[in-house]
Amino acid sequence: MQTANDEKYLEILLRAIRICSKYQPRFGHGNRQGYTLDDFKKIYGRDPFYNWMGLDDPLMYAAHKAAGGMTSVYRQIGIGCEGIFRSVLQDSLSLSDKDVNWSYKTRKVGGKSGTLYLDARIPFASLANVTAKKRMEKWLSDAASFLDIDSKIHRSLQGVVFEVRQGYKSKDSKRQNADIANAATAYTKGYLPCVAVLSTQIDEDIALRYRAEKWLILTGITGRSSSIESVYSFMRQVIGYDLANFFERNRRQLKREVHNVLVSLLSTK
Repeated sequence: MQTANDEKYLEILLRAIRICSKYQPRFGHGNRQGYTLDDFKKIYGRDPFYNWMGLDDPLMYAAHKAAGGMTSVYRQIGIGCEGIFRSVLQDSLSLSDKDVNWSYKTRKVGGKSGTLYLDARIPFASLANVTAKKRMEKWLSDAASFLDIDSKIHRSLQGVVFEVRQGYKSKDSKRQNADIANAATAYTKGYLPCVAVLSTQIDEDIALRYRAEKWLILTGITGRSSSIESVYSFMRQVIGYDLANFFERNRRQLKREVHNVLVSLLSTK
């Protein structure tokens, strides 16, 4: 059964996915827009060596487009899921744009400052609904116990900040180190850091490292599961919105959209 916000949430995700159909490979050049098949033929066809090797074959263009496009599909699904996650928090908990967005200033080498952003936030002080606030506080207490967080630190926590991912298999140490730094900063600002992974695709080594740094990790397991382990149990039991059911209800349209994008990416056009 459709809910009042289905159309809004679905459009957030579909809009992100559709961007992938416009993907064009760059072939190591600086063209931000990428290159068309005709551009590719000129670039590779005019290169004597690539021409001799047959690398100017249109199928090579299709292979490059498929490889880069696959990464784009994963990335855009992740971006769409971030948007849905924030919107659900806002709608279900009556939070403002300012409430659900969180960033902090950093000082880089040489004195230059920067701003880092996390994907979503729940500040308990902004929860007007007493019942919802009690659910969040109970959940936070359970999470702190699960992570073995010192009681003094636990008492200082006044909310949660989230990194939202469709999956997490990257071994990129720079990305991991940045996340660990985010966690340390979140604790100093009074927030529990939480990674919300919408799928079950997370590298176990990464999960172990993040838990050691006191990140709470919610993954895409379904069925009867704990709200401090499953993102879908958390959304249903604590936030009050059945996100898994949303994806289930709209799976046919989502599958069709992704299929259309993949067909486009696997063509030479």
